[in-house]
Amino acid sequence: MPDQSFIIQELARNRGVFRHLLTDKTREEYHWRPAPEKWDLLEIVCHLHDEEREDFRARVQCTLTKPDQSPPPINPVGWVLERNYAGQDYEGMLSKFLKEREESVAWLRSLRSPKWGNAYRHSQLGMLSAGMFLANWLAHDYLHIRQINRYCFEFLKQQSGQDLSYAGTW
Repeated sequence: MPDQSFIIQELARNRGVFRHLLTDKTREEYHWRPAPEKWDLLEIVCHLHDEEREDFRARVQCTLTKPDQSPPPINPVGWVLERNYAGQDYEGMLSKFLKEREESVAWLRSLRSPKWGNAYRHSQLGMLSAGMFLANWLAHDYLHIRQINRYCFEFLKQQSGQDLSYAGTW
């Protein structure tokens, strides 16, 4: 497993990646859907915000400090409707997500001798460690960076009406 300081550095770097990928989008861009069942950019940003606070940071923190307790339950798919992601303010949610990421990185960097091996027993997934949650936090970033890039590619393809195969295969 990569050194945790590397993962934390990448989480910090990805704040800038997300900022550059998601800033200055028009209403048309952030409400466009590549398919009816796919999320738009606003929903992706809301998801990133909630996952930052209530999934990854909360799970790392809980597992580091109370490995004998299960973290609070989450419902990322259900939150889309429960929290009215489609009705949120895009720029406001992006700003909130980027602030949460800044706070997460500051918190992670403030930890002194964290016990990354601390784990709790999940009823179906077995032992889940703080280090596993940290690595998956970064993996989650990469999955959504890929998703956002794919979204931008598909938006360009639809808006331009051009054959984009000259650029290469996706």
